[in-house]
Amino acid sequence: MTQKGDLLSFRPDIKVVDATIRDGGLVNDFYFSDEFIRELYKTNIKAGVDYMEFGYRADKEMFDVDKFGKWKFCDDQDIREIVGDNDTDLKISIMADVGRCNYKQDIHDKSDSPVDLIRIATYVNTMPAAIDMIEDAHQKGYETTCNIMAISNAKESDIKSALEMLGKSPVDGIYIVDSYGSLYPEQIRMISEQYLEVGERYGKYIGMHAHNNQQLAFANTIDACAQGVSYLDATMSGMGRGAGNCAMELLLGFLKNPRYKMFPVLKFVEKYIVPLKDAGVLWGYDIPYMITGQLNQHPRTAIAAEKEGRRDYSDFYKEFIDKD
Repeated sequence: MTQKGDLLSFRPDIKVVDATIRDGGLVNDFYFSDEFIRELYKTNIKAGVDYMEFGYRADKEMFDVDKFGKWKFCDDQDIREIVGDNDTDLKISIMADVGRCNYKQDIHDKSDSPVDLIRIATYVNTMPAAIDMIEDAHQKGYETTCNIMAISNAKESDIKSALEMLGKSPVDGIYIVDSYGSLYPEQIRMISEQYLEVGERYGKYIGMHAHNNQQLAFANTIDACAQGVSYLDATMSGMGRGAGNCAMELLLGFLKNPRYKMFPVLKFVEKYIVPLKDAGVLWGYDIPYMITGQLNQHPRTAIAAEKEGRRDYSDFYKEFIDKD
């Protein structure tokens, strides 16, 4: 598959998805002020961002509502308090995890919700449940994507089977997700071709969600874009679980579509993201995340090491290699 576009052109099929609240919420248990959310919403509108993901639609029977901010649950009324009727070009998204969302009860008909897009997150071994969630959301009137997580740890045959299942489903888009931040641009190019072939055959768009464990989130995102991937996730200043994500300011600076505006993003980062970091909210590249990325491991151990303030990097590394 030939490269699609170049550094001096823009593609009208590109859509930018702001995942700051959803992925960023994983570093502060979703405790964002209403002012933060409202100003982020306004910023995305001014910046020309296409979708804003508000958080998860998590099951309140499974997760204690007293231990998380409200964006862990993303009730329709809470979203509506921010966006009103959302009479803008910005579309509203939420994520629903397989096994962590009472979707039949908690995801209402699109006609009764401010949400436009439901993003279903799954592993390859829970694809049948993901397909059921996709069908349910589709029947309720939503645009849907399926985000297949941790593909760096999945068998190629399982990914192939999952993609075929999704191709035959009513899902609108399929996401490449580098959950562990372990993939390199060359791998992303090959994976993009695999996903795009299925997407073209079945009429699905392909998206990219990258993590920055090896400082490759931006590189992997624009490499996927060059191959033809069209939905690109980013977060303000890379805010996200562990090492974080592709930074919105980097992505908008790369894209050549004149509808995207950098200045509102810089103003938001200056006024709202910098104070979060100053207050001690942790995310972003550090050596423990690099180690888990290079070893293709879930970043939970690196997150714990960061919270403990560990700087014994060699010992941390040996804890992994001594397991073998």
